[in-house]
Amino acid sequence: MGFVFPIYLTALPLPLTSFIKKLDLNSATYLFALATRSGSPHRAFADIEKILKKRGKSLDSCFTLNMGTNYLDPIPTQAEIAELESVVQDRLDSIEQIIINKERDRENDTCITTPLPPILLRLFPLLVAFAKYAGLTHRFYADSKCTGCGTCERVCLSQKITMIDEKPVWHKDVTCFMCYACLNFCPAQSVQLKSTWYMKSNTDKQGRYSHPCATARDIAAQKGPTE
Repeated sequence: MGFVFPIYLTALPLPLTSFIKKLDLNSATYLFALATRSGSPHRAFADIEKILKKRGKSLDSCFTLNMGTNYLDPIPTQAEIAELESVVQDRLDSIEQIIINKERDRENDTCITTPLPPILLRLFPLLVAFAKYAGLTHRFYADSKCTGCGTCERVCLSQKITMIDEKPVWHKDVTCFMCYACLNFCPAQSVQLKSTWYMKSNTDKQGRYSHPCATARDIAAQKGPTE
């Protein structure tokens, strides 16, 4: 059984944490985790281990891949994406063999490109866990460029967004997964983040990034049948 996921602010995505806690792992004889990130260190594997330990399990192998980021950093160029993709494909071949052979591989993370002070590595996971209470997920809005196409609603896997009078509404009583799909897949780039006293936003001046092999239709299809 494998867990493949992106790193959110050095931590596990909120849905994955609850998902692992609900899993029946009794029949799992080999467990691995593969995380994608922009290049910063993370504590995700340690967090998974804490959950698994309570179930009498542990990770046999874990791997981290550097990829393009959609988290409001400078948008990667096509050349940078191609370089990252080349490295990823090479590593996937060796990772595949490790998993097929059920080998134990707890690799050392030697591919960090954005070092962080240890204190931030401890604080960021707390920020992710506290996000829905601190209001960090209530900062989304659509500016005047919105065309009412509804893409943001279709790609929102938490179903936090509803189109009302051809405008998206982010419901405060629904937990946001913090995936930023609504922001990055908006064809008009109208979805923005409000600036607050604790976090400044420049989304109106930044570009957007989504993986070239993942379309809005692909994401929407995970919720069920689409038109």
